Amino acid sequence: MTTVYQHGTLALLMAGLMDGTQTLADLLQNGDHGIGTLSGLDGEVIIVDGEVYQAQSNGQVNHITDLTAKVPFASTHTHQGAYQLAFETMSFDNLPAQLADFQLQNVFAAIKLQGTFEHVHVRIAPKQTKPYPSLLAVAEQQPEFERRDVRGTIVGYFGPEVFAGATAAGWHLHFLSDDREFAGHVLGFSGADIVGSLDIFDNLVQHLPVNDAAFRAHVLNLDGLKAGIEKAEGRG
Repeated sequence: MTTVYQHGTLALLMAGLMDGTQTLADLLQNGDHGIGTLSGLDGEVIIVDGEVYQAQSNGQVNHITDLTAKVPFASTHTHQGAYQLAFETMSFDNLPAQLADFQLQNVFAAIKLQGTFEHVHVRIAPKQTKPYPSLLAVAEQQPEFERRDVRGTIVGYFGPEVFAGATAAGWHLHFLSDDREFAGHVLGFSGADIVGSLDIFDNLVQHLPVNDAAFRAHVLNLDGLKAGIEKAEGRG
């Protein structure tokens, strides 16, 4: 059995519920690769080989060793690399077509890509303070960064449409450069001679912050949720 673990939901961030509700230490009990954000929507988190990195909105990348830090939303898995990948050329826009033979539309999957990327375009959520805005409001004014000829790693997940709201339908990717000086939520990338691997999961563990009073009291509004998430992800 292969498992992807998720704490919290994107719908909570869309509603402005951004307090951290699980420690990184607990999150890492469920995998050694992943993505997410820290309490208050403080930047973009990427987990590679069990190490946690945070891209801050000023462009700085931090190696997070204090595992008492908390996340409101994150996904993780144990990297197995069941399917090996190699691309002469590839881009974010062409990724679905290049993986079409795997028929991912109804499953959860994780990808890890490595190489020298000709171009990487990222955005980084700035830390918020209470009263928290919605994720969409943050996304409309978050800083973006670009880097060319950068060697690094992309980690992220594919979520099927039926789970939109709990997570992002389609691909949700984060990037981390090998020199640990550039990272963020991927808006676009292109590269040549990129290698990597794909894991397909037959099990989703959805962990909810049941001890968080704001989560328990929140009344979810589904109107426009999927469209709002797509805009917040940079696809709208």
